[in-house]
Amino acid sequence: MTFTTLRLSLFGAAISAALGLSGCSNSTDTATTTDSAVTTEKPAKTLAITQIVEHPSLDDMRRGIIDELADNGYIEGQNLKVNFQSAQGNTATAGQIAKQFVGDNPDAIVAISTPSAQSIVAATTTIPIVYTAVSDPLGAKLITADGKPFQSNLTGLSSQLPLEPQLDLLQKIKPDLKTIGYVYSPGEANSVSLRDELKKALPARNLALLDIPANRPTDIGMATRSLQGRADIIYTSFDNNVASAFEAMTQAANEIRLPIVASDEFSVQRGATAALGVNDYDFGRVTGKMVYRILNGEAVNTIKPEVMNDLTLYISPKHAKAQGVSLPADMLKNGINVDEKAKTASK
Repeated sequence: MTFTTLRLSLFGAAISAALGLSGCSNSTDTATTTDSAVTTEKPAKTLAITQIVEHPSLDDMRRGIIDELADNGYIEGQNLKVNFQSAQGNTATAGQIAKQFVGDNPDAIVAISTPSAQSIVAATTTIPIVYTAVSDPLGAKLITADGKPFQSNLTGLSSQLPLEPQLDLLQKIKPDLKTIGYVYSPGEANSVSLRDELKKALPARNLALLDIPANRPTDIGMATRSLQGRADIIYTSFDNNVASAFEAMTQAANEIRLPIVASDEFSVQRGATAALGVNDYDFGRVTGKMVYRILNGEAVNTIKPEVMNDLTLYISPKHAKAQGVSLPADMLKNGINVDEKAKTASK
């Protein structure tokens, strides 16, 4: 099996059983591409940004948004005022932030993560909203079954990763795989949705799921250790509770020698064996294009929700060894080795 770039359509054409892999090219169905060189001075705008918690993946998305806007003439501190608020992992705080933003009445609101998007959508039907870092916008009640936003003031970019290539990756890393361990936050709709997808998909592969709920970041390490002797691999994807305590998960996984497979590059940098997912910074740049269109005067209801459709394989032979596995030769050849990237960056 080789790894080449995996292209996905918005509503999902049939997905090849071969894993797709290479560099992320950052293309979506977005119809309008903004110019990188902007000579016309832009009028001053206010942008509110919130995310459920601060962790590297979401932070890099936010950086991509700000950089994309700057490259197109909206520069923070000059003609763009950015009000950023983190909910610090607390959904009640996310609701309070939403109310504050509505009172501030910015030109647009960006909600990074599913809980933040749900809070903002519940708070306003008039201020333009762009959601991002949402893996299941349908399950989160952000879009309808036909892909339309639930509210006329809403659009966004989601990261609906197809499950079959993820399962292919898990079985490639552990050919004798029988049980997948899944530590998740029961309070996050995207994580519950993925749990349900796994339960439906695994019987066809003669695989079992051992799902362990973890309500707080402080529960992650113990939940991971509970998989010892009961699961063969750990899978995690876009769970903000897990991401905020990812080092606790990787420490536990190293102790019990279970490989972690995630869905973003930063998770591999932080200790996972591998990940098949989008590039977080590029994800932010594409989101930034949507925000730019709104700040530039385009009506939000003319900007359709998008799905980021390029996946990249990230690997860490070092973390794989710590978690008791050796990566196959084709993964070593074709995956982006974050260990080598780290060495290059440190020189």
